[in-house]
Amino acid sequence: MGVALCLAALAGCDTLTGGALVRPGEPTGTLIVYNNTYGDLDAVVISDCDAMSYGFNRLADGAYIAPGEEASFTLSAGCWDVGGGELGGGEAYQRLTISPGGVVRLSIDE
Repeated sequence: MGVALCLAALAGCDTLTGGALVRPGEPTGTLIVYNNTYGDLDAVVISDCDAMSYGFNRLADGAYIAPGEEASFTLSAGCWDVGGGELGGGEAYQRLTISPGGVVRLSIDE
């Protein structure tokens, strides 16, 4: 019984982490996150709309998006929940749709 519970918990990990940004065999598009704040964006979270949480920071360890700069992410086409923020500062979240071959720009503002 304990092993079954552990396996069931592991099967749902993608819903906690936000899921894979690119799902095998699916068309992709591009998300560009622009920092329109006065501070460094220390975190960008991206999750499938069906996930239970926004998941983990999608920026590399120690990476950030400086004011006026941007970062791009390749995502499978479909519905995504996206957020960005700065340590001790503001944050913003938005639901958006990525079209196959499309580009979506998201500005994180103060």
